[in-house]
Amino acid sequence: MGVLRDTAAKIKKEFAVYRLVLKHPETPLLAKILLGLAVGYILMPFDLIPDFIPVIGHLDDLVIVPALVYAALKLIPDGIVESCRKELENMHG
Repeated sequence: MGVLRDTAAKIKKEFAVYRLVLKHPETPLLAKILLGLAVGYILMPFDLIPDFIPVIGHLDDLVIVPALVYAALKLIPDGIVESCRKELENMHG
């Protein structure tokens, strides 16, 4: 259970970092859109590809969201994500 709890904490922290990145004035618009789509996709009450479709139904969450986040992070200038991580650490001590 400790591993699951640690993973959940890391995911929660990453979402907080991405929230700060979305608000950062130097984050490009396309990166904001991609991150917003990733967060929205996770929070959607339904899947674009239903889970009852073998393999593909479960893989969509494991492929689409990371691909959107990866693409967004590639568009963000160096240092913005790191400064947002530091800002989050400062806020939570």
